[in-house]
Amino acid sequence: MVDVGAKQETARVARAAGTITMQPATLALIREGTAKKGDVLGIARLAAIQASKRTGDLIPLCHPIALTRVAADFVIDETQHAVHCEVTAECFGRTGVEMEALTAASVGLLTIYDMCKAVDRGMRIDNIRLLEKKGGKSGHWQAD
Repeated sequence: MVDVGAKQETARVARAAGTITMQPATLALIREGTAKKGDVLGIARLAAIQASKRTGDLIPLCHPIALTRVAADFVIDETQHAVHCEVTAECFGRTGVEMEALTAASVGLLTIYDMCKAVDRGMRIDNIRLLEKKGGKSGHWQAD
């Protein structure tokens, strides 16, 4: 792992996002809360938050971080037959939270896939990306 011991502790924030596209009938199950496995978006939200806390265990050489806040939001997009996920991760520390936000978005979308795969194996997860990061020596970065 990279030595971050000499770095200054600062407030750090990262936002990441991604999308899962599916058949209209699958989206209806999610929207109406009638999927066989239960509340798809509620469980995906918990999975995303849980994943953010385990990032240091999943990604080699990634520092374990004491997160101070994680929010996972899911928006149903009727036009594209999709669910968009956006995660914000925050901490006060010596290293950024980009990997935590990206991991959370990925696992949240994977959870939707898992919960709906029995009715739609053709779902597609796309465009997982970092939207923004703040804090630390490199300052503020935002995607175009």
